[in-house]
Amino acid sequence: VRSMEERRACEERLGQVVEKMKKEGIDMSQWRLGTFQRTICPQCEGGSTEERSLSVFIREDGTHGNWTCFRANCGWKGYTQPDGVPKAYQAKKDSGNENESDQEVKANQPVKVIRKLREEDLRLEPLCDELVTYFSERMISAKTLRRNNVSQRKRNNKIVIAFTYRRDKVLVGCKYREVSKKFSQEANTEKILYGLDDIKQARDIIIVEGEIDKLSMEEAGYCNCVSVPDGAPAQVSNKLPDKDHDKKYSYLWNCKEYLDPASRIILATDADPPGQALAEELARRLGKERCWRVKWPKKNETEFCKDANEVLMFLGPRALKEVIEGAELYPIRGLFNFKDFFPEIDSYYLGIHGDELGIPTGWKCMDGLYKVVPGELTIVTGVPNSGKSEWIDALLCNINNQCGWKFVLCSMENKVRDHARKLLEKHIKKPFFDARYGGSVERMSKDEFEEGKEWLNESFHLIRCEDDCLPSIDWVLNLAKAAVLRHGVRGLVIDPYNELDHQRPPN
Repeated sequence: VRSMEERRACEERLGQVVEKMKKEGIDMSQWRLGTFQRTICPQCEGGSTEERSLSVFIREDGTHGNWTCFRANCGWKGYTQPDGVPKAYQAKKDSGNENESDQEVKANQPVKVIRKLREEDLRLEPLCDELVTYFSERMISAKTLRRNNVSQRKRNNKIVIAFTYRRDKVLVGCKYREVSKKFSQEANTEKILYGLDDIKQARDIIIVEGEIDKLSMEEAGYCNCVSVPDGAPAQVSNKLPDKDHDKKYSYLWNCKEYLDPASRIILATDADPPGQALAEELARRLGKERCWRVKWPKKNETEFCKDANEVLMFLGPRALKEVIEGAELYPIRGLFNFKDFFPEIDSYYLGIHGDELGIPTGWKCMDGLYKVVPGELTIVTGVPNSGKSEWIDALLCNINNQCGWKFVLCSMENKVRDHARKLLEKHIKKPFFDARYGGSVERMSKDEFEEGKEWLNESFHLIRCEDDCLPSIDWVLNLAKAAVLRHGVRGLVIDPYNELDHQRPPN
């Protein structure tokens, strides 16, 4: 028997949990403790059918509450505790070390019993003329409807379409659709694919997102098609659960013996983001190596078809057949075909891809023998004092003038002022000093000198080692990387390379 203090503390905890849930938008007409309750999810609002898909649980002692939406395209879940209560329960739950008191939560959870349906209990009827016309407008023939046992039933004072789910011709489940596109289904039945018997021992299988899409595929000549029972998720899940916890896609595990023999599975889910997320979820479970995907064609100048039925309605059965025939391999990260790179190869052939064919040196007589290619290393060798550094400086000036490239210079043998003079003379094409080496060419003017300094500062950046020790190649490359990110340089010059410290780090 609880003491008065314990009861008050429990009531206070319960009040906090309820208030926190209300702030999340969860509000029950009557809060029950220690049992799972169903209500409409405030995130998805139960979809078009206003399904009471949110399961809410509050522990009897008020130490925690949690909720989960079981709609496939929602999945919202959460957990809350009153202030001051340690999160011990959640930590134990995550680690799998729940004690007996923790097991009370699981003990209160009802065990789901799979319900066996009987044909006579559903009171299904043949489709009325109005519904046959409805399907006819969607290009679905009466023959296809009969072969797939599409029926009708009076439900909630409305005539609804009934799609029967069967395995070996035995009724397993039934899904209902109003003409207004509101869905419901028989509760507590086993989840399987719609049209399952049509893929028995099939080597090629098509999977679509809705029952009408499955019927549409049949109009195009493909009976080896099934539909998922629950539509598409809002997005791809972060983690792939194991079989026992993969509730949303239990229909794949329940139909595993039908899916395993297939060597080629074409995923023809809807073109919208949820449809593409569904394709990814299916491919992850079925094996991407045997999956293919379709590309839906345009239905007019501005819009693409969303699914199989839209292709059938707007473009006809032949176009839908071409969609399946044109299915492409489902992409696997890291595995490619040459076809994936054809646009790049075409541009390379036409010489319009970029700089891969090389940057002209500025000397036509040399361009036939050598060009500067981005990403490549050029080594300039020669006997001492043969003009290697002067030639490199001239090359940099030519490339800067033609292509606007910026460079970072690691020149250990040049003083900064001397290197600046050499570059300015090559850029302005006048001597820096009024000296004999300039011949009859007059010295660069003050204005030319000032303009040249601006060009020098914009076009070149310096790597200088101000310590007594020799710089290492890693030190130079790290600074060059910084120059790329900060200044957008396209080339690095190390002159001379033998001035670097070439000692290798110890093993």
